Amino acid sequence: MSTYGPLLKTPGVGRVIAAQLTARFPFGMLSLAYLLHVEHVFHSYGSAGLVLATTSVGQALAGPLTSRWMGSWGMRPVLILTSLVALVSMGVIAFVLMPLWAYVVVGFIGGLAVPPVQPAVRTIYPKMVTSSQLTPLFSLDASAQELIWVAGPVITTFVATQIGTVEAIVVAMVFLVVGGTWFIASPELGRVRIPRSKRAFGVVLKRPSVVVATLTGLLLIGACAAVEASVTSVFGEGSPNAGIVLAVFAVGSLIGGLTLGHLPISRNTLWTRMSIVFVGLALAVGGTNFWWLCFALVIAGAGIAPALAVMFGSVSATVKFSDTAEAYGWMGTGQLIGAAGGSAVAGFLIDSSGPTGGLMVGAIAAAVGVVLPLVTKRWLPDLRGRDASPIPDTEPVNIPT
Repeated sequence: MSTYGPLLKTPGVGRVIAAQLTARFPFGMLSLAYLLHVEHVFHSYGSAGLVLATTSVGQALAGPLTSRWMGSWGMRPVLILTSLVALVSMGVIAFVLMPLWAYVVVGFIGGLAVPPVQPAVRTIYPKMVTSSQLTPLFSLDASAQELIWVAGPVITTFVATQIGTVEAIVVAMVFLVVGGTWFIASPELGRVRIPRSKRAFGVVLKRPSVVVATLTGLLLIGACAAVEASVTSVFGEGSPNAGIVLAVFAVGSLIGGLTLGHLPISRNTLWTRMSIVFVGLALAVGGTNFWWLCFALVIAGAGIAPALAVMFGSVSATVKFSDTAEAYGWMGTGQLIGAAGGSAVAGFLIDSSGPTGGLMVGAIAAAVGVVLPLVTKRWLPDLRGRDASPIPDTEPVNIPT
């Protein structure tokens, strides 16, 4: 905490972290809220997983594009437009009874419109702190976002089971309005201007570090999505235990992030932290008892935020500042494709083989997430003794003669 205390005293840091977490909070609730709502309507986890998958695919397709738009149009106009469309789509899902294909279409449109808050804030961070504070800030942010996954599932499960699934989506809508307004109004969004990138769309993917971070994030979040669907199916609609277990999963990540986040990052750091996730998920496959799942998932969770911090730091240190928002957008795309695949595959396996089949999907995804950064570690930066600041954009300067 001696590392994070001075960081939070830096002007604006604590406020921006709080604002962006509130703005992103509804999307920590929405997956579970949609899962419960669509399952309640169609009585099928496969159908619910399909709606979640298409929502995630929509967001995955839009992520890099809307992130890049922020360099052309400015952050605020893009965030306002996407927030409004996302809000309408959530309202339609909640209040309009439709055939499954219509839920899929509306979910896809809502996914396309998810506000690019995460790329925006991670582009702002290097301009708010010193270079030596940047890696701890990424770690603190990755850890703090676990509050979304601690409170989000608990709130969603409680509201959905005790009041109704429609009301659970409405609560997420309220968070979107409040959090989105707070973040968009932040002075830092007016002070930081993302330079217009001179490179073609997608060229940032030629950076090997971006590819490794994107694919590893896909596997990590895919594993988490499979766990979320599996845990929900273990306890069913009428029990708050699913929310409690998922909150324990997130608490493990929060603890892991605060404990490991300040440590130096080497080329071996990512695969070793992913190994923690794999061990915990492998244990979870061994049983679906409440206490056993809590034990296994707190171990798995301890690797999540630390692994994400490595991904963010590795990308930041290896791309130009004008490309950071797009790079983070591609990372988000990878994570959302993982969420789509994890939800869909786990959903169908749960219907056919029970919750253990879904947990097995998570364990396999985590195992591949260990192997990938291990065999490609030469593509990752060694940040020991270095900072994670983006490469500055340089332009010719005309000197009068």
